[in-house]
Amino acid sequence: MSTTFGAPPFACEYVVIAGGGGGGDGNESSPQYQGGSGGAGGYRSNVSGEDSGGGASAESALALARGVRSIIVGAGGARNTNGSDSTFSSIACVGGGHGGGDGGVGDNGTSGGSGGGGMGTNVSNPDGTGGAGTVSQGFAGANGGNGTPFGGQGGGAGAAGTLNSGQAAGVASSITGASVTYAQSGRQTTGSRSAAGPDNSGEGGGSGSYGSGQHDASPGGSGVVIFTLPIQAIATFSAGVTQTSAVVGVNRVYTVTETDPGSTVTIG
Repeated sequence: MSTTFGAPPFACEYVVIAGGGGGGDGNESSPQYQGGSGGAGGYRSNVSGEDSGGGASAESALALARGVRSIIVGAGGARNTNGSDSTFSSIACVGGGHGGGDGGVGDNGTSGGSGGGGMGTNVSNPDGTGGAGTVSQGFAGANGGNGTPFGGQGGGAGAAGTLNSGQAAGVASSITGASVTYAQSGRQTTGSRSAAGPDNSGEGGGSGSYGSGQHDASPGGSGVVIFTLPIQAIATFSAGVTQTSAVVGVNRVYTVTETDPGSTVTIG
């Protein structure tokens, strides 16, 4: 569909990110278990010259006619729980998979936008496997260590998880006018509880470890929906939507950080 600048259908660039998966619990008793970290929320973008998630290039151009569109920002997953999906118009992203852990949820990371990491153990039991990512949204999580209490990283939007400390890479975007990296995996450390994913990052939750008082994992970060419209267009949001906007060049950039169920944006 062709567009004329400033007239409908309006050219629209977007970055849509789902909520990150929660980390998997560890076990402070013997034998020692460390949970896998949470996978990043699914990441989709059509910003020219940037990447989408899972190693994909930017998606096709989008033109929006006047009308009402769905807009949902996915919540981050609680520990041992997948993140929630995010939606903007026809663009849907899958919540991140949670890490495998010793919290009654199984050893394996679950599938999601990016997959959660598998649980590791210091005994010779099979290690937990990492969950799969979603094509063009994110990467798989890593398997947990076998014979060492070290869980696998969840996957990030920019790279698969590994059996190392730190995080799997996310994807950077400059849609807001400044480069920001989103949708990294949850943090993975040895012998300590890892941090929660920040709000509106799509980052996975950190793993629980095997130290005393450190076995509870952390939640994933909520997602975010960012989109642009020509400044001549008008966007009106339903009640319950938290958003900010700023003019960047010839466009207005809308950053939506929180929504109620059934939230919408009317473009006119």
